[in-house]
Amino acid sequence: MKTSHPVILWFRDDLRLTDQAALLAAVETGQPVLPVFILDDTSPGRWAMGGAARWWLHHSLAALQTDLARYGCALTLRRGDSAAILAELAGSTGATDIFTGGSADPWARRLDRTVSESAGAKFHRMRTRTLFHPDSIRTKTGGAYGVYTPFANACRALGGPLPAASAPEAIRPANSVPGDRLDDWGLLPTKPDWAGGLRATWTPGEAGAMERAKAFLTHGVESYAAKRDQPGVDGTSMLSPHLHFGEISAVQLWHLAHQRPNTKGRDTFIRELLWREFCANLLWHHPGLPETPLKPEFANMPWREDKPGLTAWQQGRTGVPIVDAGMRQLWQTGWMHNRVRMIVASFLIKHLMIPWQDGQAWFWDTLVDADLASNAGNWQWVAGSGADAAPYFRIFNPVLQGLKFDAEGDYVRRFVPELARLDAKYIHAPWEAPALALAAADVRLGKTYPHPVVDLAAGRTRALEAYAQIRSGA
Repeated sequence: MKTSHPVILWFRDDLRLTDQAALLAAVETGQPVLPVFILDDTSPGRWAMGGAARWWLHHSLAALQTDLARYGCALTLRRGDSAAILAELAGSTGATDIFTGGSADPWARRLDRTVSESAGAKFHRMRTRTLFHPDSIRTKTGGAYGVYTPFANACRALGGPLPAASAPEAIRPANSVPGDRLDDWGLLPTKPDWAGGLRATWTPGEAGAMERAKAFLTHGVESYAAKRDQPGVDGTSMLSPHLHFGEISAVQLWHLAHQRPNTKGRDTFIRELLWREFCANLLWHHPGLPETPLKPEFANMPWREDKPGLTAWQQGRTGVPIVDAGMRQLWQTGWMHNRVRMIVASFLIKHLMIPWQDGQAWFWDTLVDADLASNAGNWQWVAGSGADAAPYFRIFNPVLQGLKFDAEGDYVRRFVPELARLDAKYIHAPWEAPALALAAADVRLGKTYPHPVVDLAAGRTRALEAYAQIRSGA
């Protein structure tokens, strides 16, 4: 006889019904399922969600509510301390078990321990975010990998993840319990409404994720290797926010990609999934990754306090067009092209000598795909203080990067319209353009577009001297 006591399904960064191990485990008990999402951004140690991610969360939860309603289930929304809320729900409903997905986030792992000890119900932590459990990828000596290529090879040696599971045919719904209204959480901007570009760019939710994945894997993956570094063309998957919120799983994408012909583009996309896995693995084994340099000597880096330089970078007013285009794309759409992310990060860290943590914090607040592991892992990689960061002294020349990957200036023209009429041979370095070319394009340096905040050659020299200093231990 089936028990009437419910089980709690605690959604977190896995807002989907397909290939959702916690959901399937809850359904397999045969007991009524109580789906719950808790907005917990007050607990100590939590990286509170930024504004762009909160916009995405609102729409993703609305989509999940609609999807669950087709099964006759309501999603209970609560706000506050997760452990206290789950203990209260378990006590008031008589829930026997709590099923949830896991994360490499150190705060989430500590929370899991607290919930398992205090909720009064059996706690089940399932893998819903990564291809493999982090502890299953070890070196021959049992340690954690610090270099990407051997890590990726170890993942491939496992033969790939198990096939993605289908959504359940039915969910036995639990009796509803009191919860919050999504609109009352205030996740959306009011005045000013800065989300217009986000609304025009994205469709949060499981259906939107699958639509984007299928479109990319059908029409874009074959040219992915050739086009992924060109920010002026539609050459990337733009799946990162869907992956971050778990609207589609890495396992689903792995298997969907392997259904496509074996091309260089497909292999490059798989490598990107494995790089995401690598970052999650780093955070799992190095919980201090978002705050502390992985290489201890980088704690002595002679960083500069440069508030005007940081503000200019944040606002896309550095006077370096490819950098400014990237930062404005970020503000308008909540996303930035991956090649340009590396360029703007290198510029902040190395040309301006501003700590990588400041750039990471800005990305955290403005990216719709702000993922703690990927954000920290990639910022440390660019800084040279993280894993697999050789040569650590690599300094991107933003002008050469622009000329190479945005040769006609299409990307800069889109996001820095005050330079739109400038000839392509000058658009990445307008300070080198002759006066007649500037006048013809109606560009007045220092007025319609700023002078560079740093001399690129001098900034490079200063950075190399700083790296030499920490290398020598001076």
